[in-house]
Amino acid sequence: MTIRLTFPSGGERCAAWLTLPEVPSPHPVVLLIHGGGATHAMMLDQYERRFAAAGLAVLAFDFRHLGESDGEPRQLMSLSRYFQDIDAALAFIRTRSELDARRVALWGTSFGASHVVATAARRDDIAAAVIQCPILQGRAPALSAGLGHLLRFTVPIGSDLLRAALGLRRRYVQIVGRPGELAFVNIPGAYEGWMSVVPPGVAFDGRITAGAGLSMLFYDAASRARQVRCPLLVCVSDRENLMRPEIALRVARDAPLGRAIRYPTDHFQVYHPPFVEQIVADQIAFLAEHLDVA
Repeated sequence: MTIRLTFPSGGERCAAWLTLPEVPSPHPVVLLIHGGGATHAMMLDQYERRFAAAGLAVLAFDFRHLGESDGEPRQLMSLSRYFQDIDAALAFIRTRSELDARRVALWGTSFGASHVVATAARRDDIAAAVIQCPILQGRAPALSAGLGHLLRFTVPIGSDLLRAALGLRRRYVQIVGRPGELAFVNIPGAYEGWMSVVPPGVAFDGRITAGAGLSMLFYDAASRARQVRCPLLVCVSDRENLMRPEIALRVARDAPLGRAIRYPTDHFQVYHPPFVEQIVADQIAFLAEHLDVA
């Protein structure tokens, strides 16, 4: 059963979805954190169903400025607001009697993996954390097409930051595009892979404010791994095409309670059969152990 809800964050509202298992409460709960610019509509329901069937409650949400959540300008990616929203979601969990706030896990996919590692590193109330196809350095996807590609964003970023300071309409760029297009990620296959997680009939806004790219370039969650005190499962894509998989393996080694499982997948195959079933089964086994699921 999935309940459509909202919770407050920074004076605005985040759209949220709470999925409950069909067993007596209070339930251990997994907070789902999606990738950069992605929304709940982009295949999070398959994780909600699988985790709930295993006895785990699941809370998913759209970050502010994205999807069904409040926030202007639209398609703003802000690290400070991301962390506010995650903290607000964790506070919301504590208000729900059917959820056990002592058994909370974080789950992050793609760029959301960075937010999971950074959040687990600064909080001591997280029981476990899981990340898959992780992007753990913000510069990695943009640099995947080379430094020259990255330099093309100098003018759009500067223009957008100036527009923001003057209160003018923001300048946007695409998150993902085909080779040669002005998009933060434009390596071969990235556009097709990204669109493979957008279900038919779902309207996807692929823009982000250009200035957001500046803070993302200096975001290095991998450097926080040693500060993650909870058990951490890193699901590594051995054919990862947006970041060197060695970085994910290093995070698993550096985290005091880290563990890596490797899969013969690229960044986008993890969401689809035949790999998704095995990856989620491994995640459920890990979560059941550390969240004390009967």
